[in-house]
Amino acid sequence: MPFCEVVKEDVGPETTLNNAAIKIFYRTYGHGPIKALLIIGLAGTHESWGPQIMGLTGTDKPNDDDDDDGGIVSDDSGIEVCAFDNRGMGRSSVPTHKSEYTTTIMANDSISLLDHLGWKKAHIIGHSMGAMIACKLAAMAPERVLSLALLNVTGGGFECFPKLDRKSLSIAIRFLKAKTPEQRAAVDLDTHYSKDYLEESVGTNTRRAILYQQYVKGISETGMQSKYGFDGQINACWLHKITKVEIELIRSAGFLVSVIHGRYGTPKKLESKSPCALSLEFVDLVKHLYLYTVVNVRMCWVICRHDVIAQICYARRLAQRLYPVARMVDLHGGHLVSHERTEEVLLSYLARS
Repeated sequence: MPFCEVVKEDVGPETTLNNAAIKIFYRTYGHGPIKALLIIGLAGTHESWGPQIMGLTGTDKPNDDDDDDGGIVSDDSGIEVCAFDNRGMGRSSVPTHKSEYTTTIMANDSISLLDHLGWKKAHIIGHSMGAMIACKLAAMAPERVLSLALLNVTGGGFECFPKLDRKSLSIAIRFLKAKTPEQRAAVDLDTHYSKDYLEESVGTNTRRAILYQQYVKGISETGMQSKYGFDGQINACWLHKITKVEIELIRSAGFLVSVIHGRYGTPKKLESKSPCALSLEFVDLVKHLYLYTVVNVRMCWVICRHDVIAQICYARRLAQRLYPVARMVDLHGGHLVSHERTEEVLLSYLARS
């Protein structure tokens, strides 16, 4: 199995050969000169990138299985993708101290993986917490970044909190109570996808029923995330912050940034007699996404719900801070908009690569 070892910086007298390094489990897919590093979010594994890996490389078979087919097939115009398990999840090491989990430390894990692979530069794609890590990586080593795609990103601290309403509170309670793969799979579906996507018919089943079986199987194989891993990754999200200096480092680096977010819900009409009566959410949409140049309308569309985990307003704010190198892309879907709208997401950041 492929692992990258990240040597601990604070090696103390109690350190042994067995715990002197953090092991990061990774897999590569596809072949070619174009490289892309995929950084997953909280409690996710490398397998969570399945649709994106297939879309980018045309295969979901890891390269470490190539020996079974008699060698590697070269492709001078293809893409090689690397996806990995963050520390605290999957097959990677699980440090027991919260201090060993920050987005800066985890960005260093990613940079170490680039070094391990021998990749001088790569397109960096992060989802949720992985997008926070990707931002840190871009600020720490901008010379290693070809382009930056931030999917369903949010800020640290209180910005990590979802919008408080009956639905999000219900999901939070169910998540904390989930002790089995079946319970976790059920709550994950409502967390990751929009309701209409889950209710779509696929053959004789609903998409929810199909995904439920896949989630139970996946969680059963990788195991439930340990308390050390969950608490540590939550700590990384809580402490995350992108400073003005880091924003400027990213803006001046020369690569383009795509901030991609999911939103869903049935639009509703808002009657208005004057521009001043428009909802603040719509005005915010106009200001940050530059979708409209005139706000002199008598009827407009307002999005009712967004990603139930990462609030879209913080993604818009980050896109505005990174302007003019960043653009905001708002697609119909939930927290895993990359699964619901795979082709649109791929086009959104490949067009900026």
